[in-house]
Amino acid sequence: MSAQDLSLPLQQQIIDAVNNQRPLRIIGGNSKDFYGGACTAEDTLLTSAHCGVIDYQPSELVITARSGTSLAAINQLLAEQRQMLAFEPPHFGPGATLGGTIACGLSGPRRAFAGSARDFVLGCKIINGNGEILSFGGQVMKNVAGFDVSRLMTGALGTLGLLLEISLRVLPMPETELTLAYPLSTDSALQQMLTLAQKPWPLSAMAYDGQYLRIRLSGAETAVLAAARQLGGDIDGEGDQFWLQLREQQLGYFQHSGDLWRLSLAPAARLPALDPHCLIDWGGALRWLKTDTAAASIHDSIGACGGHALCFKGTGPNRSLRLAPALQAIQQQLRLAFDPQRIFNPGRLPF
Repeated sequence: MSAQDLSLPLQQQIIDAVNNQRPLRIIGGNSKDFYGGACTAEDTLLTSAHCGVIDYQPSELVITARSGTSLAAINQLLAEQRQMLAFEPPHFGPGATLGGTIACGLSGPRRAFAGSARDFVLGCKIINGNGEILSFGGQVMKNVAGFDVSRLMTGALGTLGLLLEISLRVLPMPETELTLAYPLSTDSALQQMLTLAQKPWPLSAMAYDGQYLRIRLSGAETAVLAAARQLGGDIDGEGDQFWLQLREQQLGYFQHSGDLWRLSLAPAARLPALDPHCLIDWGGALRWLKTDTAAASIHDSIGACGGHALCFKGTGPNRSLRLAPALQAIQQQLRLAFDPQRIFNPGRLPF
């Protein structure tokens, strides 16, 4: 069946929803339903059947797949060619799809060193709020000129349109990876991460769990082993498992009570007196905080440090995302342009 045939039922459902003024809740694998505000739509639009890899060119480092394609299937296909999704996206469940991954714009531990999900999106095909099928970007970087709409879809939580197809740049897997661990205090770990980031080491991840600073070295075997000898520390034989559990939020810290906050700060910034025992990722730029502290206090404290706070997993009003007034105004205008009748995922974003 052609890609056009597969998209026709989805297009017709959207046209019917527009005509009947019945908003739609977009569901792929439903592995990230916790993220963003609660959708208020009563009708669902399922994308899991809209799956399959359309084009994969290992020599060109480009893959194009339908939005309902599982992340597991894409990772397996890439691994057969010793390639990978370099932004190391979290799954948060076996049903995770490519469309949901891009719609949420989430990246894993490698993000600070390889780039974010948005950095690897080359193009996409969507259905907008008028039921029109539109294509943006392409399969090479030079296809992007002017306003990059395809990357705009990354992190929009499905509010700007239904993703049908996504083209991504992929990267070769590193020849070797090795994790080193250092028992350090929080302040010492932050200083060490800042120092390491200023040197040309083959780093692909740095995180601190409250006891150990772990760094992952990736690249050619000779370069990784040479760096490990110079950096010292203990080789963590369970390093691969640690980075997987960090990516999927399976470490013990994530099981603590309270809402889970994602705090974006300058790597050298010290966390305000909210909770000194946060989990630090991305070389200090990302802090995970489990707490029952009121949302207003967290936003004010992190804002005073020049950072940004987002309730990643929460309940009640804390679950709603908070945007700066200027940014929210821009988002509202974009929403009107792509989905003027607010058919897609109402409630997921605060406009």
